[in-house]
Amino acid sequence: MRLSKYFLPVLKETPAEAQIASHRLMLRAGMIKQASAGIYSWLPLGFKVLRKLENIVHEEQVRAGHIPMLMPTLQSADLWRESGRYDAYGPEMLRIRDRQDRDMLYGPTNEELITDIFRSHVGSYRDLPLTLYHIQWKFRDEIRPRFGVMRGREFFMKDGYNFDLTKEDALHAYNRHLVSYLRTYERMGLQAIPMRADSGPIGGDDTHEFLVLAETGESEVFYDSEITDLKFGDREIDYADKAQCQAVLEEFTSRYARTDETHDAAIFNQIPEERRRVARGIEVGQIFYFGTKYSDPMGATVQGPDGKPVAVHMGSHGIGVSRLVGAIIEASHDDKGIIWPEGVTPFHAGIVNLKQGDGEADAACEKLYSALKAKGLDPLYDDRDERAGGKFATMDLIGLPWRITVGPRGLKNGVVELTSRRTGESEEMAPEAAVEKIAEIYAPHRGEAGTVEPMADRSFHTWM
Repeated sequence: MRLSKYFLPVLKETPAEAQIASHRLMLRAGMIKQASAGIYSWLPLGFKVLRKLENIVHEEQVRAGHIPMLMPTLQSADLWRESGRYDAYGPEMLRIRDRQDRDMLYGPTNEELITDIFRSHVGSYRDLPLTLYHIQWKFRDEIRPRFGVMRGREFFMKDGYNFDLTKEDALHAYNRHLVSYLRTYERMGLQAIPMRADSGPIGGDDTHEFLVLAETGESEVFYDSEITDLKFGDREIDYADKAQCQAVLEEFTSRYARTDETHDAAIFNQIPEERRRVARGIEVGQIFYFGTKYSDPMGATVQGPDGKPVAVHMGSHGIGVSRLVGAIIEASHDDKGIIWPEGVTPFHAGIVNLKQGDGEADAACEKLYSALKAKGLDPLYDDRDERAGGKFATMDLIGLPWRITVGPRGLKNGVVELTSRRTGESEEMAPEAAVEKIAEIYAPHRGEAGTVEPMADRSFHTWM
């Protein structure tokens, strides 16, 4: 993509309504525009990041054996009356009527709808276990929407639902989701800590929230500092292996980590004082086991091995995909702008031409652009007739992890400058070496979400 052809409405001034870093930077970087209170249009740069996160979530859910589908945003109120939640949910639910005067609602979650799908099509224990999920827009009418996409009314969410014959099987599904979520967040460059939480209107006894530590987090959290040393890494997990999944759950939840809603000071104070931490956290996902809370009232049963009907055990599992964009920025930014982790960056590298219109500089930039594309990478070429300072400021603001700077002076010596956004360190090297280094950096992400499939390699000819 060439910046002269892209739609990137960056702002020089910080909008007055933006109170936290992610909101300020998403507005300034031209990622979103408010349509109304708590509702945003996702502009091209923001939409590109959103889709990368969505793809990572899809890949890890499919890896865990979960099946994607898509449910509608509007739901019938009758299903929610069956479960008893229609009147209990509260004013956060947007209730509407269609032209036939039927009660409808804009879905805040999908337990009722998925249970209706299940009971209509699944009748035997032989069809279990089953986990279905989708990624869809939700709406909750927050009384005071704020902080941009961190606490909006409309949000993009992955919600999945498991159906199992027994509690033991359902708890394995719970563990399977915990493992898949750990993989998901680490691929996004985040450390999301699973913390014992309150189930709220979803219900159920077993639930963990995943929280990213950040000063602007909405939740107060209490944890043992040892938990921040845990990494899932690139280990391979057999999701069908109950013992293996259970071991991961125990590894990541055996140390104290709770939100303020479930905090127990007596237990917390048993931790050595030097390891006790109190901080703020941003919730980016939650997993629930709630047994037969929905299957009993809605008649979601299967024929068991003895031929008798059995109410299935269920759980639901959510990831706030749009909220994750804000959470990543809160966890990774500086006073110049965003710093994207390599796994989710909208473009893999930026190319800055210091002297647009100079024949040699233009030709070198074009060759860099083509060479990066040939490596299966997605560069953003700033080919605008703009001062160098303005180009650098834009690149810093939108946060691409790597920048290649091309100018006549460097080209006379056969070099370009490769700069890390995170460290600010720069290194001069031959253009082909810069391409190879960026390709090597992104090699672990090859074939993952948002990565362009490699084109046929093109050989380098002369750079000057």
